Amino acid sequence: MAAHIFSFMNTARNAELVTIGNELLSGKTTDTNSAWIASQLELTGLQVTRITSVGDSRGDIVAVLGEAGDRADVVIVTGGLGPTSDDITKPALCEFFNTRLVFREDIYNHIETLLAKKSCRINEHNRRQAEIPEMAGTLHNTEGTAPGLWFEKNGTIYISLPGVPFEMKELLVSQVIPLLSEKFSFKPAFYRTVITQGTFEAHLAELLEDFEKQMPSGITVAYLPSPGIIKLRIGGRGLNTLHLKEQVEKQLEHLREIIPQYIVGFDEETLEIVIGKLLTDRNESLAVAESCTGGAISSLITGVPGSSKYFKGGIVAYSNEIKKDQLAISPTLIETYGAVSKQVVEDMAINSRLLFNSTWSIAISGIAGPSGGTPEKPVGTTWIAVSCSKFTRSAEFRFGDNRLRNIRRASAAALNMLRMAITGQ
Repeated sequence: MAAHIFSFMNTARNAELVTIGNELLSGKTTDTNSAWIASQLELTGLQVTRITSVGDSRGDIVAVLGEAGDRADVVIVTGGLGPTSDDITKPALCEFFNTRLVFREDIYNHIETLLAKKSCRINEHNRRQAEIPEMAGTLHNTEGTAPGLWFEKNGTIYISLPGVPFEMKELLVSQVIPLLSEKFSFKPAFYRTVITQGTFEAHLAELLEDFEKQMPSGITVAYLPSPGIIKLRIGGRGLNTLHLKEQVEKQLEHLREIIPQYIVGFDEETLEIVIGKLLTDRNESLAVAESCTGGAISSLITGVPGSSKYFKGGIVAYSNEIKKDQLAISPTLIETYGAVSKQVVEDMAINSRLLFNSTWSIAISGIAGPSGGTPEKPVGTTWIAVSCSKFTRSAEFRFGDNRLRNIRRASAAALNMLRMAITGQ
């Protein structure tokens, strides 16, 4: 990084994020970068107070940069640094900072080396990525061809990062946050996340009314719901980091006493990670028979590194023919009770466990929707079974009328049923 950008600054109060791209405004691309950046900055003690999305318009970008800089100590920009014609962030930055693009041989050499490793031929578009605003400090991008850029103007730091998520994340963690921590004194922040499953937000809030009332000053709880999972984010900011951590950990202990039946993990411990640890520690294995989830449960399980140690495999028995032919479900059973029934899903669980010779199995059959429901079995009706050599247990769920949410809720419920069965709950 260029040394001339390091003027001393004191306490940072806030940050703003600016995301660039027409695709963000058209709804064709979801902005996941901002949420991730905000979460990382908050952990350092720098609070994000505003997030703005702007299209690929040079004038609009310049205007937004000026407005954000008037309010914030730090402005982080993502997007628009690629090699194509619609990537106009650098020209807009040059206009805003009254500077010009200059060719940087060191950056060109990096691009050339990176593309050679991927057996890609460098072209004029790639060469233009080595043109950098003259007054910018650069952040070396080990994962891609566009370097991060660092500017200072009127007491505000501006940082421009690539929009590609894995490139942006690497730059933010390895360079941006350490550099900001050197320049600013942050008010320490500490947060823990409690992952819950098996209830809904209003019910959980009712259970935790007294808990919230007794929380010490400066400690807060936020409810972060998603289909099938509710996360509780507990923490705050303080001058004494050790005291802050002690307070948060005490609140977690209270939660373990109040809602032990709903807590499935903490922080980054997803259900599939928790199950993987349980199976690995017990040297046990798992098989899956899925109908309405169409492989979603298997995908979650195999998304965990090392899952090959305990996951034997699965069958997506979407049609009744596959249930009969591959899982040996009796045609009479299906005709009598229906594919979405206690009887069928329990046989699916037992037979898949025997077929794959696994310790445990999950089976699921339901009506994901939006059609296919009946008065007796409306859309969202789902049967889930978990089986081992000692028992097979099943439960009926009514998830709702949205297909994608039903699949996600059913997958979470199935994994949680397995977790509870393994741990004897």
